[in-house]
Amino acid sequence: MEQGMAGYLFVHFTGEQKDGEQIYFSVSRDGLHWTDLNDGKPVLYSHIGECGVRDPFPVKNPLNGRYYLIATDLRIEKGEGWQAAQERGSRDIIIWESEDLVHWEKERAHTVGIREAGCVWAPEAVFDEEEQAFLVFFASKVKCDGEETAKHRIYAAYTKDFVTFSDTFLYMERERDVIDTTILRSNGKYYRISKDETDSRLILEESDSLRGDFKRISCPVFEKLKGVEGPEGYLLPEGRSWCVIADQFAEGKGYLPMITEDLSSGDFTILEKEKYDLGRTKKRHGGVLELSDAEYERLIKAEMEGEHVISTGK
Repeated sequence: MEQGMAGYLFVHFTGEQKDGEQIYFSVSRDGLHWTDLNDGKPVLYSHIGECGVRDPFPVKNPLNGRYYLIATDLRIEKGEGWQAAQERGSRDIIIWESEDLVHWEKERAHTVGIREAGCVWAPEAVFDEEEQAFLVFFASKVKCDGEETAKHRIYAAYTKDFVTFSDTFLYMERERDVIDTTILRSNGKYYRISKDETDSRLILEESDSLRGDFKRISCPVFEKLKGVEGPEGYLLPEGRSWCVIADQFAEGKGYLPMITEDLSSGDFTILEKEKYDLGRTKKRHGGVLELSDAEYERLIKAEMEGEHVISTGK
């Protein structure tokens, strides 16, 4: 964990039940034992687009200290099914913005999907030092010229403020469908973990730069795990070990933590159940933000005072 970091915020959804596809917060000091905020109820709701969100991801802007939440504009609970979600879904991402993690401006939508996209899924963002802007990336199912069927690819766009975005471009394509990409940085290198949508396994890749060529790293644990998606990763407090978590969606078990001291090695160990506690709510695809002690205490203070991390409705 970077100097000054003292905890974590886990932003997630919980499932396809009523209110499950909204924004939930949990916090942790060690990254392994989590406490649900707001009594395990949603802290933010989407009232626009599909009126539901999945795959939320939090980021902090290093240039101005503001926080952003971005999420998939999708509500499976309304009953239209996964085919419609992939082929006739929203091309927007839903965005919240905050100065303090407690009070959030009213959600807004921004269209990032290309015209041919059937969906925009699992948006994430990483700050590109060279561009001094966020690279926002997401999965879209697109049928390109000459293809018999549409395929999931990863597209991306740049933004400095999550208001104005560059043109969307193709960021990553594989022979098979790929979704749910997350990007980690360690020892000057970038690591992408993605879901092979064909067999629901994870893929680990490494590169010297965000826009450079990535090479695949053999990872026995990832290759054995099936029925997982939504990978996320963060450095644990001692500063040596990475925790990578994956949503066991096929078995409905929520997230599974895996530990490594070296992302480039591909050597991960699945954590024993007695060594972690994900809290009362089921943690479905979401993102983790490292917190300073002041940020952590601010969230706890809001919880104790009954603010429950509410939207200001601006």
